[in-house]
Amino acid sequence: MPIREAQTTWSGSLEQGAGTVVLTSSGIGSYDVSFPTRAAEHAEGTTSPEELIAAAHTSCFAMQFSALLGEAGGQEIHLEVGAKVHLGPDPEGGFRIPRIELVVGGRARGIDESQFQSIAHDAKRTCPVSKALAGMQIDLSFV
Repeated sequence: MPIREAQTTWSGSLEQGAGTVVLTSSGIGSYDVSFPTRAAEHAEGTTSPEELIAAAHTSCFAMQFSALLGEAGGQEIHLEVGAKVHLGPDPEGGFRIPRIELVVGGRARGIDESQFQSIAHDAKRTCPVSKALAGMQIDLSFV
């Protein structure tokens, strides 16, 4: 299986420094990061580890959910997956990511709502990114 890579360069202290994340495997872009915007309510044109985790989780979950829906006979699959990755203080010091909220909407012809939700829970459990993040709470809701 392939290995995907990214690289970050950082200059300066945590509070005053800044960095750039480069998606080296795909070559599709580089993104600025900084701690002040990471900890702020508004990103102001920079990304964060949490946003990158959200992107990884939504895309992985959507792929896994689509595969499971197809295995169950679903057709004309359309999914919309959002993620909210929470950053908060760690009681032991510093910060931590206490939970992720996945919000799922969509449809698959031949799959009723009950099956859709059951398969979504299976996808949450079996998606490789969910497995990698298994040490944290991952909530699933539907729109």
